Amino acid sequence: MGKGERTRERIVETALERASVEGLMALSIGDLAATVGMSKSGLFGHFGSKEALQAAVLDEMLSRFRAVVWDTASTEPAGEPRLRALFDNWLLWVDGYHLAGGCPITMAAVELDDQPGPLRDTLAKRQKRWMQALEDEFWVVQLARREEQREDPALFAFELSGIVLSYCAARRLLRDPRAGSLARTAFDRLLERASGAPVAA
Repeated sequence: MGKGERTRERIVETALERASVEGLMALSIGDLAATVGMSKSGLFGHFGSKEALQAAVLDEMLSRFRAVVWDTASTEPAGEPRLRALFDNWLLWVDGYHLAGGCPITMAAVELDDQPGPLRDTLAKRQKRWMQALEDEFWVVQLARREEQREDPALFAFELSGIVLSYCAARRLLRDPRAGSLARTAFDRLLERASGAPVAA
């Protein structure tokens, strides 16, 4: 990796840390340049525009989400074991052990939902792909059930996302010490209903 690539990587890393706390749209070329010890023109030269910097930061946060939440879980058997691993990893991602501000994707979704353009399109496309992955794993869980007993995979993915968003609010905003146990109980009940049989905790 050349010096220019290393510098660009350091800029994106620093920008992602800031975006996790302040938001993607709040990134400032001037503040970022000062933080990494560069001139504004020098930093600008690595990206060409603020929008290009934001796009690079969004790509990095989505890549990290995949690495933290999906990559290790994907080695588990499909179905319930993989869903449990995905859920546990997802909570870790929300906890923010990797970034100071927790889940930057949730913040970006709020910022971009009414902002048409490439950033919103990229995030929406990747979020749809993630929801489809959850639906696919849920389908495996239901294979043992008769067809008429099977539930809508889209509903499962929707409810699971709701559990994680509720955990995010309880854990990070309300500082509720019960956030983890409540989230896991809700997840267990969701899986139990999906499989038609009690699920081991």
